[in-house]
Amino acid sequence: MGRTYFVEEAIGQYLSDLSTKLKPYVTGLLIGQCSPQRDYVIRAVRTPPKEEQKEESIPSKLASIDEEWITTHASQVSRMLPGGLVVLGVFIIATPELSKDSPNALRKLIFSVEKSLTKRRLWKPAEEEVSDRAALQICSATKKVVCRTYDVQDPRSSAKPADWKYQSALSASWLALDCTVNVNIHIPLLATSPNHDLEKNTKNGLNRWSKQIEDGVFLINGQIKDDDTELLEGHKKLRGSTQSSTQFSDVKVLTQLSQGSSHRSTATVQVCSGSINLKGAVKCRAYIHNNKPKVKEAIQALKRDIINTLSDRCEILFEDMIINEGPHKKIDICPVTDNVDDTQQKQVTKATLLLKLQQNMGVVIAAAVAVFASIFSFNYFSD
Repeated sequence: MGRTYFVEEAIGQYLSDLSTKLKPYVTGLLIGQCSPQRDYVIRAVRTPPKEEQKEESIPSKLASIDEEWITTHASQVSRMLPGGLVVLGVFIIATPELSKDSPNALRKLIFSVEKSLTKRRLWKPAEEEVSDRAALQICSATKKVVCRTYDVQDPRSSAKPADWKYQSALSASWLALDCTVNVNIHIPLLATSPNHDLEKNTKNGLNRWSKQIEDGVFLINGQIKDDDTELLEGHKKLRGSTQSSTQFSDVKVLTQLSQGSSHRSTATVQVCSGSINLKGAVKCRAYIHNNKPKVKEAIQALKRDIINTLSDRCEILFEDMIINEGPHKKIDICPVTDNVDDTQQKQVTKATLLLKLQQNMGVVIAAAVAVFASIFSFNYFSD
């Protein structure tokens, strides 16, 4: 039996409007959440046209789809998503003449998008995690909807049928978990590293930090809860309440200061020419469905948002450096003096990030991420 997608009712009207305005085809992303029992689609986002491309100049064949542009759009959108929400599929709305080519185009895009998103992650999916992604095909003339899934963990995966069911106020009573994590990461730069390879060294440092987050202890409203218990267990439901608003939980993150006695470690002396410090506070939020969610689902969503938030901001800093220095120059920051006033600092807030992405890619799911605010500083020191 195939998977079932419960879809926000407003998406149906959004897709219908696209089918009447954009010809011969339009592509886009499906945003939502996977769970062992069912999947949820709460937003659909069309692929924005390139600045130099007019609506009427869209190629007339699906074979001409700009795959790189769509995967870039997926990466940008993924950066903006709060914890618990992912790009879980791709849609194509095409004229009847192009319908026969739609399945092959969708399959290609599904795997390309997933490959692009996976490359950026500092975490690995769990063994039991849902790896099916949705491929939605809509005929612009008949409005017929066909939903299939592909297992992105299997390159030879064939299409499986899936149900597409609309539901009103789908995410109105979802649960939200908030936390603030203080960040103080010191990353040494080896003297043998050519040109102070900042991006590579920073990623290595973030990998070590992300393992600390993965192994951390998460207190939900001051309590440690077993992974397999229901998130709402012990919550009192008000008499007559329809639970129509989001419920919030405060989360504290505790990380180990050192390894346990069972782990042996050795000291390594390395000659370094400088260091990178990442300091500040990262405020994160993760949303989870209200269909008897497990504690481990919620904690996993929050862990990934913490890791993604810091990783994404580092990526944006390096991208800014590339833009400022030119595409043909390697990322390299000139040594700075010991004067604190001369220390290079970059502060990136969610609002700034949102503005930048809107300018480059068009307005995409702004409402879903307006609740975020995070800030950190990037310091570089050279001996």
